[in-house]
Amino acid sequence: MSVIAVAVFVVAYALIASERVNKTLVALVGAAMMTALPVINSHEVFYSRETGIDWDVIFLLLGMMIIVGVLRQTGVFEYVAIWAAKRAGGSPLRIMILLVLVTAVASALLDNVTTVLLVAPVTLLVCDRLAINAAPFLIAEAFASNIGGAATLVGDPPNIIIASKARLSFNDFLIHLAPVVIVVLIVLIAVLPRLFPGAFAVDPERVSDVMSLEEKEAIHDHGLLIKCSAVLVALFAAFIAHAQVHMEPAIVALLGAGILITVSGLHRSDYLSSVEWDTLLFFAGLFIMVGALVQTGVVKQLARLAVTATGGNTLLATMVILAASLVISGVVNNVPYAATMAPIVAELAPSLVDHINPQVLWWALALGTDFGGNLTAVGASANVVILGIAGRADNPISFREFTSKGAVVTVMSLAVGAIYLWLRYFVLS
Repeated sequence: MSVIAVAVFVVAYALIASERVNKTLVALVGAAMMTALPVINSHEVFYSRETGIDWDVIFLLLGMMIIVGVLRQTGVFEYVAIWAAKRAGGSPLRIMILLVLVTAVASALLDNVTTVLLVAPVTLLVCDRLAINAAPFLIAEAFASNIGGAATLVGDPPNIIIASKARLSFNDFLIHLAPVVIVVLIVLIAVLPRLFPGAFAVDPERVSDVMSLEEKEAIHDHGLLIKCSAVLVALFAAFIAHAQVHMEPAIVALLGAGILITVSGLHRSDYLSSVEWDTLLFFAGLFIMVGALVQTGVVKQLARLAVTATGGNTLLATMVILAASLVISGVVNNVPYAATMAPIVAELAPSLVDHINPQVLWWALALGTDFGGNLTAVGASANVVILGIAGRADNPISFREFTSKGAVVTVMSLAVGAIYLWLRYFVLS
């Protein structure tokens, strides 16, 4: 069965990468084949936390998409777009840097999917005002969300999985990973002009038009904006304290969406217009295909191969885990990879023979899975959401375009992460 699972996944992945067939159709057909053959059964698809559809991700996306749809009716995205463009003096490069910084910081406080859902509409409006291609800006924000999300326990779903298995706290992540995230973010900002050459040319007349706009005039429903603000404050507080309130982010998002639908009085076409149904279905299909790889033991075998060659050497194990996690999680999505790899790291840590702090293995796993999400267009949930939004806004981002840029960012992140882990835990420790 493992051979069948790998064959179906490889063919589906190749078709998605070729972009000759709709990626949602490919994911759903691949998922159907996995269940029909059958490599994976319906119980494992719908009810298993290890191999099934991650309903937390699906419903978190659905709830946040509805919230964005309600927010859109207030004009707040136009307000923020004009404000950002004016503060940056109309310079596309400065606007990109500003949006990258906002995305990275927000992704550390919220999960990265929620962040890109909130930042992407602003980006599209800024680029529309300046008549420039939004695709490079959206790609840069996806990178920033995956990098910034690595800084905290709640920033990226793999961190939650790792924290649970290794018994790590919010402060542990902040102390150990925030420094390297800041360095990687600085390097990302430095390479943006070379990463997106030709993306920053703008018509001076467009800049003059934007600078003459009054952002306050963009708000056309102050009452709804006040209601949305109150709900969002409570929503974000619940996201940050979800462990303490015993409520998963998906439930928080759905509750927030339900409250806003009720108090807004909007017609369903107004708030459902922002729901990316294709993206949700693509996620479902992708989860099933990856779940089949997990179920047949393929992912676990790949992970074991990455760590059995270490011979109990902590430095070698750290670098192998970091590099393997970057590559594998970039291909099969970092959430199921983290779930599979965490038990293996837990088994490996006590077997190290050189008595160096084994906790470094967990930081290597976290950095690898989070930064590895930038490798391909399907490496992280935020990437898939960005591509869906870009496609609907007539700013399509190809798999090849994203992955060509993502490979550069991933290699850069690997280099910085490896140096950081080596210096902090083996040289200066």
